[in-house]
Amino acid sequence: MSGARKSDAPGKIRCDACPVMCYIAEGRSGACDRYANHGGRLVRLDPLTVIESGAAAVPFLQDGDGSDWDGDLIQGDRPFVTAIGAGTTYPDYKPAPFIVSQPVDGVDMVTVVTEGIFSYCGVKVKIDTDRHIGAERAIVRVEGEPIGHVMTSEYGSRMLSLGGVEHLTGGSKAEGRVTCDALLRLCNCEPVEMEIDEGARVVVQAGRPPVIDGVPERLMRVGCGSATIGMFARQWAPHVDEVVVVDDHITGVLSEHEAGRGLDMRRTGIRVKGRRSTPGRYFQVAEPGTGWGGTDVEDPLTILKPADPKHAWPGLRLLMISTTGEQWSYFILNEKLEPEISEITPELLSASERIAENCEPALCSVLFMGGAGGSLRAGVTANPVGLTHSVKDTLTRVSCGGAPAYVWPGGGITVMADVTQMPSNAFGYVPTPALVAPIEFTLRRSDYAALGGHTAQIRSVESVLSADVRRVGRPGGDRRGKGEEGE
Repeated sequence: MSGARKSDAPGKIRCDACPVMCYIAEGRSGACDRYANHGGRLVRLDPLTVIESGAAAVPFLQDGDGSDWDGDLIQGDRPFVTAIGAGTTYPDYKPAPFIVSQPVDGVDMVTVVTEGIFSYCGVKVKIDTDRHIGAERAIVRVEGEPIGHVMTSEYGSRMLSLGGVEHLTGGSKAEGRVTCDALLRLCNCEPVEMEIDEGARVVVQAGRPPVIDGVPERLMRVGCGSATIGMFARQWAPHVDEVVVVDDHITGVLSEHEAGRGLDMRRTGIRVKGRRSTPGRYFQVAEPGTGWGGTDVEDPLTILKPADPKHAWPGLRLLMISTTGEQWSYFILNEKLEPEISEITPELLSASERIAENCEPALCSVLFMGGAGGSLRAGVTANPVGLTHSVKDTLTRVSCGGAPAYVWPGGGITVMADVTQMPSNAFGYVPTPALVAPIEFTLRRSDYAALGGHTAQIRSVESVLSADVRRVGRPGGDRRGKGEEGE
């Protein structure tokens, strides 16, 4: 654990768990609410968290050493000591708060746990929606302060990049405070309302549907307009003459599309505004928005040109539908070749409802992203670059609160982890401002010694487990602590 120093102020001790270096009076906690003065002794207020089943952090065992991994991803028969509640290594010279040894399948494994102080951190947010929430590079604000920006869209989702050192420490004091608070709430799976410049107001909560301009999103699109036609052409063809799938990216026209031609569908003369790409695929049929298929369309007929009289005919049956199947209209052409709204047939309705059946629920995903810097690595080994090499060589497995972490290629140890896979309240903060996030390094004891690890600080897992430990059956399990970790 972090240490404490006597201060010149009577009855106070000075905490050195972060650069703020609070003076804490008896019975009070520091600015982060994570450390307190109990009888002149600095204690960690949150209990150390141990995952007792469903642990995703699995030691890496190489083939050919007599201890091959048997494919068990869970390793549910062993407790896994996370870094949640462990404390930090600030300043850098200290060994990690807990360096725990535990036999796994006859191999002595070591897990080094640290709550890292991350100024270089942020979150990547995936919002499952077709609706336009803001232009690429648009600023994302919370309480009026910039905390990030809109990134490039992905298939059926909008992406945000939030946080980072420029927002945490490179702007005003208010910007840093608001950014840190928003990141903390997002990482702890709490809702955050944000506004995008010249875009939507969005409520983001990990694992929950996004709320866009006050409306909860239900479905993630099954595909673009062209892909939707490819999937459902055979089901539509017997019941309709033409289908137009409205989409902000690629609007599809069934009879022109290769799928329609493959089904020997007759040309209909239904013409769509926009830029034609390949047969049956159109770009830029409307402006981005929160209407049909992520466009600003409320009336689908506005994207149609007059029907071509060389090919269209009275009585032509036309279905217009969105990429989630939530909006649709059925028309029949009159004598003037103008679409008139009509009652859809049960067969066509059933075929159209299949789109919504194939859409997944719309959710928000939040991935914590941070770089393991000097404090973290020095707390693991006296030669920090050795840890970096060990991670890159897959001798050391990195996890965050027991959740598997993706380690980016290239220099350093830059990780991403899904916050919904971590136990509750896994993240904290310090008012520098910076996030406090759990990170664990698991490797063989022999490899730990070889990279210059703090072997004198190794403890058995039995000595760490106590009544003060918060036990979690699985990530996202019991969210109540069982006491205080006063070590």
